[in-house]
Amino acid sequence: MRIKGFIVLVILLVGVSLLYPRFSEAQGSSYAVIDAKTGRLLMGSGEDQQMPIASLTKMWTAVVVADEVDLKDKAEISPNATSQEGSSIYLKNGEETPVEVLLYGLMLRSGNDAAVALAEHAGGSVEGFVKLMNEKARLMGLKDTHFENPSGLHHDQHMSTAYDTALMLKIAMENKELQPILTAPHFKNDGKYWENKHKLVRLENTAIAGKTGFTKAAGRTLATYFKEGDEEIIVVTLNQSNDWQMHKQLAENVFTQYDRVQVIEKGSYDLPGGLVMKTDQPAYILKKNDEQVSHLVVLNRAKTSQKVARWEVQINGQTILTKKVHIERIE
Repeated sequence: MRIKGFIVLVILLVGVSLLYPRFSEAQGSSYAVIDAKTGRLLMGSGEDQQMPIASLTKMWTAVVVADEVDLKDKAEISPNATSQEGSSIYLKNGEETPVEVLLYGLMLRSGNDAAVALAEHAGGSVEGFVKLMNEKARLMGLKDTHFENPSGLHHDQHMSTAYDTALMLKIAMENKELQPILTAPHFKNDGKYWENKHKLVRLENTAIAGKTGFTKAAGRTLATYFKEGDEEIIVVTLNQSNDWQMHKQLAENVFTQYDRVQVIEKGSYDLPGGLVMKTDQPAYILKKNDEQVSHLVVLNRAKTSQKVARWEVQINGQTILTKKVHIERIE
């Protein structure tokens, strides 16, 4: 099987960084629209500008909690949790509440008390949990993000970017345990009825998940996961007063301008030097009609028994998708 624009690069050391197109930065507000499957930036303004993100922080809190504890565990509610300022699900001191229920309260109602209760349960303390948040942020490539608390209450050093925040929702939606929570328009359990504060998730068929946020310092912040057919994107706006309409418009623009195309087929590919490359999964990206796709395979000839290589899909010379593939030598 041959691919147009296919290039083989033989190198001894591999260290290619992912690159994304940049847009001019807006003053006082920013936004990013990414491909929800690859993380590629599709549209943006000031997307790498560090800003407060308010309760969008809670998406990362949910990710860390799901990684650290069983969602069926019960967390004991502390006085510290019940005394939190801002939005609340009105937890009671000393009660034991399932982690899953706290996550629904965190994501649908943005409970700051739920955020602290989860942090204390999963991290041993709020401080211990925040350390886990920052460690995982670095591990998962959130380069311009720093957390000081699990709720998003204002702190001068608690900052992220529109692009990093979009990645937070991407990573959260990749967690199968979190998906039902993130996509729930409402939650009903044991006398509780919580409606999702994100009205697009409740009212728009294409908006399937998201999170709202607000502080005086951050202004209105919003993250939305949109799905139309096979196309999936994430929109994040920071300090945008007209965020509901802007999210709908940005999603409409992307779905109009981009198509989902297959860039890697399942099968075998002949390489120079008697090598065969095999992949058992296809790959897809969102692209515009005028964007040029090329392919790059990175090998290490120093390892004569090499069985794995890296396949990069590029648009206009910028890597947007990386896939590990198997290498075999033809006898």
